[in-house]
Amino acid sequence: MSLVRKNGADLIPGQENVEKGDAEKENKFPAVTPEDVLKMNRISDVYLCSPEANIFGIDFIRFQIRDLETGTVLFEIAKPQPGDIVEPATEEDEPDPNAGRFIRYEFTPNFLKLKAVGSTIEFQVGALPVNNFRMIERHFFRDKLLKTFDFEFGFCIPFSTNTCEHIYEFPPLAPELIRDMINHPFETRSDSFYFVDNQLIMHNKADYAYNGNIVSASIADAEG
Repeated sequence: MSLVRKNGADLIPGQENVEKGDAEKENKFPAVTPEDVLKMNRISDVYLCSPEANIFGIDFIRFQIRDLETGTVLFEIAKPQPGDIVEPATEEDEPDPNAGRFIRYEFTPNFLKLKAVGSTIEFQVGALPVNNFRMIERHFFRDKLLKTFDFEFGFCIPFSTNTCEHIYEFPPLAPELIRDMINHPFETRSDSFYFVDNQLIMHNKADYAYNGNIVSASIADAEG
């Protein structure tokens, strides 16, 4: 299986013969640029860089999504900090090299009616300065591109804690597409690519469901 499915435009140029197993075994990944990910026409099959690519020690410690119109917090997660009580891992637990690179969201159908949300991210930086920190996020339902978001974080000084809010403005969706997204949970997915000076240092993934607390009335309301 190639790093990105072989359906033409979404192949990373020059990497058609790179196999997933070989890349992970040898810790070799293709050099992926912002232009490459902007050309991809579907979700990637695998992560396009290793966790070790994050040489800047960027660590996301809090993430919140809120409805801009009402201020209602729709989702919030925070990484345990020193002093927090954390359930210890069992001996059977095996370390997951991709831990922290995937998140699953579960919303109600009314989420698809929102025009915009604010996404607040708090993150820490390691010993190196971070120049031109950029995130490109691509959202798909099955093979249909829903929206591309392209955000600049700017410059971050070493050993700093940074907080920023990005505004996600959602495109209008056809009623038929909304119905399909509700009826097929977790087939809406996203790739988040993080670059420093145009070098890919992190690649995170997410999937989404919009059928939480669903009843027939809420489906009609979301479509309406």
